[in-house]
Amino acid sequence: MLNSMANSLINETSPYLLQHAQNPVNWYPWTPVALELAVKEDKPILLSIGYAACHWCHVMEHESFEDQATADIMNRHFVCIKVDREERPDLDKIYQTAYQMLNQKPGGWPLNIFLSPEDHTPFFAGTYFPPDDRYGMPPFKIILERIIEHFKSHRTQLRQQNQQIKAAFDGMTGNKIASKAILLTPEPIERAAIALQDSFDSVHGGFGGAPKFPHPTKLERCIRYAYFCDDENTASQLLEMCRFTLDKMSEGGLNDHVGGGFYRYSTDVFWMIPHFEKMLYDNAQLIPLYLDAARVCGETQMNEVADQTCAWVCREMQSTDGGFFSSLDADSEAQEGRFYVWQTEEIQGLVSPLQWKLLQSRYGLRGKPNFEGSWHLHAKKSIRSIAEDYGLDEETAGAEIRQSLELLHDSRSKRIRPGLDDKILTSWNGMMIAAMAQAADVLGKIEYIQSAEQSLTFIRNHLWDGKRLKATAREGKSQLNAYLDDYVLLATGIFELLKVRWSADDMQMLMQLLESVLEHFEDSENGGFFFTSDDHEHLLSRIKPGSDDAIPSGNGIAAQLLIQLGHLVGEQRYLDAAEKTLRAMWQDINNYPIGHGSLLSALESFFYPPEIVILRGEASKLERWRGLARQYIRPNLIVLAIPADAEDLPAFLASKVAPDDGVIAYPCRGTACHPAITDIDEFRDYIEQ
Repeated sequence: MLNSMANSLINETSPYLLQHAQNPVNWYPWTPVALELAVKEDKPILLSIGYAACHWCHVMEHESFEDQATADIMNRHFVCIKVDREERPDLDKIYQTAYQMLNQKPGGWPLNIFLSPEDHTPFFAGTYFPPDDRYGMPPFKIILERIIEHFKSHRTQLRQQNQQIKAAFDGMTGNKIASKAILLTPEPIERAAIALQDSFDSVHGGFGGAPKFPHPTKLERCIRYAYFCDDENTASQLLEMCRFTLDKMSEGGLNDHVGGGFYRYSTDVFWMIPHFEKMLYDNAQLIPLYLDAARVCGETQMNEVADQTCAWVCREMQSTDGGFFSSLDADSEAQEGRFYVWQTEEIQGLVSPLQWKLLQSRYGLRGKPNFEGSWHLHAKKSIRSIAEDYGLDEETAGAEIRQSLELLHDSRSKRIRPGLDDKILTSWNGMMIAAMAQAADVLGKIEYIQSAEQSLTFIRNHLWDGKRLKATAREGKSQLNAYLDDYVLLATGIFELLKVRWSADDMQMLMQLLESVLEHFEDSENGGFFFTSDDHEHLLSRIKPGSDDAIPSGNGIAAQLLIQLGHLVGEQRYLDAAEKTLRAMWQDINNYPIGHGSLLSALESFFYPPEIVILRGEASKLERWRGLARQYIRPNLIVLAIPADAEDLPAFLASKVAPDDGVIAYPCRGTACHPAITDIDEFRDYIEQ
């Protein structure tokens, strides 16, 4: 039942929308009712897009959307629509692009954009607006009055501008045509490596200045290019860039030293003070990076970082039904970071005198605190160096520090926690399924496989009908047609699970996901994949995104999967669709390679087809053979261990017959298959090549 003081958001499930349900603004969700009302009353739409963990979204809500005078202006002149960008990435991608067109710079959140009522074309856009003269901007109320005045007095001019914007959107989609005349080359891969080296911060790690983001796709590019390139100096430099950055992030304040998990980004170049929100998708991308770096860079402590991150996810970010939650807010008790920071006396009261000395050295807890009168933990000295300073062995010093952090964690758990966005997004769950599967494999922890399987079970039960997906679920309600990212990121998660343990049901689901992508998302004429399905709501534009954002491009992931599965199951349609995608995206890849890391990985797979090893045999013996292969980081190596009694295999896999006794390996490189191997020492020699 509607609260008498509530607006139309009260019946939504998104925590972000529900945060605004008691605003005096007469908010609507994005629905036909709201869109038709704008036409009927000839009012422009004020579309406000944000998400639950967004700090500046909270600030603007408190300053403006909870203010009755501001709400009166909004309600009188506009149809006001609130959108959770995590539920509706389709709308967010369109209107963030529109913001860039109108302002010639990147946008962000909150995004407040004003649309013509008849066709939803934007004519003015901004992000955060202050309630008074601040940051060189007039008050939000003044901006609103000016916008409505301009809307009423310049309708003809606005219609002309709208036509230009729509033409620009049409051009963005129309230019992506998979011409046969396009010659694909590895050259953008090489230029991306140069760009990474040029933008690398050799002092603090990472790429660019503050605010400093983890950029997982760039770090993954370092590892992949280092493997494929022929120049040993370049390879070692890129690996060192990756190792150094990951080390700086995990030692710095971007990592939660007390509870595990990474925050969204660092506000400074030192990785010291983060923006304190924790997003599922960031951690899902960082876990595999730390696992890979531990092996290729010989940094075994990075396995501990991945382990701590996985443990945090299982402990705090997984529902009892199995799905992974979306995010933790930056704020608690109306202050950013309050849950995570410490007073000196508080720490001293929790740990032993020796532990305090070690913590003081480790985190530099002397002098003026580093965050608004409190300490946020940011490692200053290595445990090895501290052990030497105090005449301890490294193992003892490490154990004392770990125990003291556990004491801090126990105490912190009694604080008022940041807000949890407990909606379950299919795409982000797919990413975390992949991360947990890889962590289980490398770390040998069965609980992470169980965590991944529980998430997949949730998706099967609540978001999958056997052919099509829903995008989001919360409190028993599943809704919204799934997007390209949902299909391909979930497919990636399932594929990673299959590499760890075989399941005929999972293989069948993986194949159906790819078939649905080809049927409902592919631009079969021009190549590439639309972000929305062919039966999705009609919007201002049906975009075909190629560049990586906070998560990898759906087109890049789709192309990678189609190449891998095309070779794995012998399906030429998959390989053709992947090649058409690369051709359709070629102009963008070539113009700005560093922004298209996931498509570059697909391009690598195109030129360096996957090495596939199918293992068949007794289940009890398969693991030893698979264990040999997992010791090596080869980006294009796919190993599937399929028990002898497995049924319902795709035809190509079914042709790899199991022996009567023992294990047999069927190795293939691209389209060329090699003689089967039945001796484990011979298999070891093959893998080590």
